Amino acid sequence: MCGIIGYCGPRPAAEVLLDGLKRLEYRGYDSAGICVDGEDGGLHTYKRTGKIADLRAIVPDDAAGGWGIGHTRWATHGEVNDINAHPHSDDTGKVTLVHNGIIENYIPLKERLVADGHRFVSDTDSEVIAHLIADLYQGDLEKAVREAIFLLKGTYGIAVVHADEPGKVVGARNGSPLVVGVGEGEMFLASDVTPMLAYTKQVIYLNDGEMVSITRDGHVTFDSSERRITKEVHEIGWELEQIEKHGFPFFMEKEIHEQPASVERAISGRINLDGATGHLGGLNMSARDLLGVDNVGIVAAGTSYYAGMVGAYLLESVARIKSSAELSSEVRYKNPIVTPGSLYFAVSQSGETIDTLYALRELQRKGGKVLGVCNVVGSTIARESDGGVYIHSGPEIAVASTKAFTSQISVFYIFTLLMARMRHMSWEAGLDFAKALKHIPSQIETILGQTEPIRRLAKKYARYENFLFLGRGINYPVAMEGALKLKEISYIHAEGYSAAEIKHGPIALINEQTPSLFLVSDDSLRDKVITSMKEVKARRGRVIAVAVEGDEEVADIADDYLYIPHTEELMYPFLMVVPLQLFAYYCALELGRNVDQPRNLAKSVTVE
Repeated sequence: MCGIIGYCGPRPAAEVLLDGLKRLEYRGYDSAGICVDGEDGGLHTYKRTGKIADLRAIVPDDAAGGWGIGHTRWATHGEVNDINAHPHSDDTGKVTLVHNGIIENYIPLKERLVADGHRFVSDTDSEVIAHLIADLYQGDLEKAVREAIFLLKGTYGIAVVHADEPGKVVGARNGSPLVVGVGEGEMFLASDVTPMLAYTKQVIYLNDGEMVSITRDGHVTFDSSERRITKEVHEIGWELEQIEKHGFPFFMEKEIHEQPASVERAISGRINLDGATGHLGGLNMSARDLLGVDNVGIVAAGTSYYAGMVGAYLLESVARIKSSAELSSEVRYKNPIVTPGSLYFAVSQSGETIDTLYALRELQRKGGKVLGVCNVVGSTIARESDGGVYIHSGPEIAVASTKAFTSQISVFYIFTLLMARMRHMSWEAGLDFAKALKHIPSQIETILGQTEPIRRLAKKYARYENFLFLGRGINYPVAMEGALKLKEISYIHAEGYSAAEIKHGPIALINEQTPSLFLVSDDSLRDKVITSMKEVKARRGRVIAVAVEGDEEVADIADDYLYIPHTEELMYPFLMVVPLQLFAYYCALELGRNVDQPRNLAKSVTVE
């Protein structure tokens, strides 16, 4: 959620921090602030609610110190105001920090500190850490931070500075990501790589329980036992231009239009036409291991969960392996049963989703093998999983995920082909499956070249307050994803259901003011979906359909319709989801919403 940036080096720290926070805007926030050193030897903090531009307006032009920290905050403890914004300091103003996470035991810690004479000014749990470090400080910032975090219960990613130790930033993490950027004569500390990409591509990923101390001359890392450790330096695979809009008004539109290329990257080199099979490097499993899998569980949250539902449907229907998708937030709390022959996937675009990370650890604790499906190289889930696959979408900046969804399901299509061919699928059937999958990027390109009907449809329906999204079979999770997109960025209430379930309750909602959007493939369930459409029409409900090009029966029933190209029966999720993404996007534009940064949402949810 919140974004962290720290800097030590020759550049004006305020400018580096403000630029870094601007690049962290995609994570979502309601306030921001920075702390930099001044010519008087003290620490100077500037913070306020609103956007980075509002913060920039109150930072003096002569704030030219060479080290400091910055933060973008999503409120968890305390309302949104300037006082609760980060950074936070102790009474003396000598210790200042920024914090991402939640401190569960902050109340007893605060009570103890107040009894010792500390005075608090904010309602946050984060301010407690600053006072605690100050209380423990005896001339060694690293030691004080280490002793303080030992007393904390909860999650944290922190960056701390002390006026008496100029030119130094100390960081620590537990459940909330921190990345060290290694430059030439300068060092960075951030919650992800985006704010440092303009300066360096050399990074170090901290693990839970680890600390780092940076100065302009270098860094020192420590493990939870206080020992100095040597960490591997990784090179960021993204280019700075990939996190620019390139002429699009919003990142979300850019990322929707990147899907032909992102799906192509996700499947490139992973389809073997000669063998009519798939190949996924990084699984760390032999053919014997894969043949021993008799159950697949997929754990994820949000859009990744719906991608997991598509994956589970594919694996069970095509590869004939018992499969299920579960919300990662529920997994560890139900005491999951892990059996021999089970394989799990932890799916997360950022690789930092805290619920999915906790589910991964719980499954591993019980002996399960967990593979990661992530976009961000070097992310925590990617590092902690037993193997896995990168989806290679490139940076996804908009809070509402689009290209990551189609890339994630691409991985499951490849894995399904691999598993099916190892078991029962014929060479001919495998070849048809592979060819259909390779044709998907060009078919998405066709849809993206014909967006005007979708724009007109959004203009017509943007002011309706409730929607139902309905699909059957493999399109059921796509309907749920379409509903999620609409409510995420337009704030229109929408629910996704199996079209078969409409009779079991949702039909009570049908009226002229609640449009029903049906996904109608030319597959074995088409006639059943059409029957549900007629049931809605019989109750004077408005019907929108996304159907296959040339389906005149659907066009005659629906009040409005959109066409997509024909593909093989199981490939339709790729093509069905794109019009739904665009429909949500154009509805949000029509309503004047902030498409890339919708209210109350964060790109990477790193607290429970």
